[in-house]
Amino acid sequence: MRGRIVRSLACAVLLLAGLASCGPAKPDAASTPKGPVRWELFGKELIGRWKEAEMLNSGGVQQETDGYTLKAGSPMTGIVFPTWEKDGLPLTSYRVTYEAMRVSGKDFFGSLTFPAGGVERCVTFVLGGWGGSQVGISSIDGLDASMNATGSAQKFEDGKWYRIRIEVTPETLFVWLDDRSLAKANIAKADLSLRSGEIDRCVPFGFASYGTEGRIRNCTVEALSGSPP
Repeated sequence: MRGRIVRSLACAVLLLAGLASCGPAKPDAASTPKGPVRWELFGKELIGRWKEAEMLNSGGVQQETDGYTLKAGSPMTGIVFPTWEKDGLPLTSYRVTYEAMRVSGKDFFGSLTFPAGGVERCVTFVLGGWGGSQVGISSIDGLDASMNATGSAQKFEDGKWYRIRIEVTPETLFVWLDDRSLAKANIAKADLSLRSGEIDRCVPFGFASYGTEGRIRNCTVEALSGSPP
């Protein structure tokens, strides 16, 4: 009798062990996301990591609750996010969105320098340059925004917010202005560079204005899981 009880208990233990092994599998460490896929660069955790770019005769910058004001410089004022790589932000396959306003002045007010495949492959999205209307990417194959196919003339008003979206993939760079497609460039085999001058103080990621006071807010970076539309 006692033997049958012992055997029954042993079978019950084995059955329970088998059922436990059939439960939900633990997530594979290799499939678990490593770090964030979205960064609020002007959020409370990251806004303090921005630094004023070291530009000659800068007009100075002012931190706001949701971004920064770039005072008019002689000629340029800028801010830079120097810990881009250290914080694990992407060098390609990402989307950046931000809003910019020209407070006063007649030149670019929220131009963004960003990596397009590596820190050594940074370019600048020019917002309102060359007298206040030029937009585009500087530089592609040695041609700046006023000379390559991404360039165009747009009208900007003082005191109005504009929303910019940029998507970077290994093959292509896309730009939207207020959700309107603005530019597309094939960059896989292109020679990408910055225009000569102090804009390189914004590497690897930073904003600049030129003789103009501008406001930047709500800057978000998202890792892309697929190709943009």
